[in-house]
Amino acid sequence: MAKITFLGAGSTVFAKNVLGDCMLSEALKDSHIALYDIDEKRLSESEMMLKTLNSNINNNRATIVSYKNRKEALRNANYVVNAIQVGGYQPCTVTDFEIPKKYGLRQTIGDTLGIGGIFRGLRTIPVMLEFAEDMAEVCPNAWLLNYTNPMSILTLAMARATNIKTVGLCHSVQVCVPHLLRDLDIKKDNLQWKIAGINHMAWLLDVTSNGIDIYPEIKEAAKKLGTPHNNMVRLEIMKQFGYYVTESSEHNAEYMPYFIKDRYPELIEKYNIPLDEYPRRCVDQINKWEKQRDTLTKDKTITHTRTNEYGSYIMEAMETNVPYTIGGNVLNTGLIPNLPSDCVVEVPCLVNRSGVNPCYVGELPIQLAALNRTNINVHQLTVEAALTRKKDYIYYAAMLDPHTSSELSIDNIKNMCDDMIKAHSNWLPEFK
Repeated sequence: MAKITFLGAGSTVFAKNVLGDCMLSEALKDSHIALYDIDEKRLSESEMMLKTLNSNINNNRATIVSYKNRKEALRNANYVVNAIQVGGYQPCTVTDFEIPKKYGLRQTIGDTLGIGGIFRGLRTIPVMLEFAEDMAEVCPNAWLLNYTNPMSILTLAMARATNIKTVGLCHSVQVCVPHLLRDLDIKKDNLQWKIAGINHMAWLLDVTSNGIDIYPEIKEAAKKLGTPHNNMVRLEIMKQFGYYVTESSEHNAEYMPYFIKDRYPELIEKYNIPLDEYPRRCVDQINKWEKQRDTLTKDKTITHTRTNEYGSYIMEAMETNVPYTIGGNVLNTGLIPNLPSDCVVEVPCLVNRSGVNPCYVGELPIQLAALNRTNINVHQLTVEAALTRKKDYIYYAAMLDPHTSSELSIDNIKNMCDDMIKAHSNWLPEFK
């Protein structure tokens, strides 16, 4: 019987997806599911929902327990799912957007790169290291399945500073090709693809249908697509650099220096870029939750269909030794030779009882590796700042961020960082 600990279990909808998936896996049906969250009300709501789901789809085979003590929730765990958000929408996400805006720096999502990603990483890494300390004591052999952003930054921090077995998981790899073909109205079967790079900037390196390369057809269809639409940035990247990128246009608009330009405001309309998108989503989710709460916690008929989230499939493969392939975020141990060895890459991984086994990819096309490295610089320097607690590394990360450095002067970047450090003081360690 596996023990699955879910950190951040107050994320009720996501907990339903991952843990509901586990209840639908024969290998995981009898698991002990340990729930932990610092928000006791949301934790209680998730527990109610999961117990109803356990009854409806699993004949109450799983044991579901909420814990107030994190270490006890982790004790003897085989798998730890991390879905926390340090600081929440209020005050931290609002701060991540509003202070940069005063300097003329606009963002769309701000959870992976840029000023928003840097500071989300800085306030989350210390909490993740606390998790690692607890895990080293009470479940040293457990696998940490990290879903929290900034994915590359957090996974790199865990790799550098702990011995905890960690894999970073994102949604963008498994949906990349199906969504692209849907948007282009291309219908194909027997698809096969290869994706590799870094999280949120991994590349569709090749894609075939029945063994035939369909990249030329994709590029031709993209040229004929009417505008505006919600995928214009990614298709422009494919047009200019030759390959399609996994994560959404609103994300990639702020990972490069070309699209959000104060001097060229017409680009926002040209590429249909949704500025302040993440705060808007947060507000929508908060409002939606008011309506969802009763359905999820009081409806005694709720059910679940297994999703494409990797979590349950990873656990299932480790429990049964039946191999499963994922796109995972892991340390670059020569997997992509033209990216740095001390960075986290997103590559195909084979999962079985021995764990998550990354696959060798080889060198990326040189232009793609170059784009990845501009983001990796920020990942590495943010982790260095968190581990050394030296403020200079925060400045370096911000000054080398592609979007930030293309918009602001050095003095304004440093002043903005100082304002962010002050505003986030309750959520950050002291930097010297």
